Amino acid sequence: MKITEEEVLYVADLARLNLDAAAVERFAEQIGAILDYMDKLNEVDTQGVPPTSHAIFLNNAFREDGEPAHLDREAALANAPEKEDGGFVVPKVVG
Repeated sequence: MKITEEEVLYVADLARLNLDAAAVERFAEQIGAILDYMDKLNEVDTQGVPPTSHAIFLNNAFREDGEPAHLDREAALANAPEKEDGGFVVPKVVG
């Protein structure tokens, strides 16, 4: 096991999690297995492989900027329960 039950309890305490003994043991085993698997990556020859931030190349995944169409006043007020002088009527909240 690469991680101790005390370490699991410490992290659980930081995350404010209450874990029973069975959960602590299970998490220690599972995290240990994950860390063992990650150690296999150290065996891979990465000489000459450039570091990447994404597995695939992304070229600006954002939408084009543009001015969106606005609702006209009548359409915005069409379903308003109460309206007055081109605006919504709402209950007064401040005394």
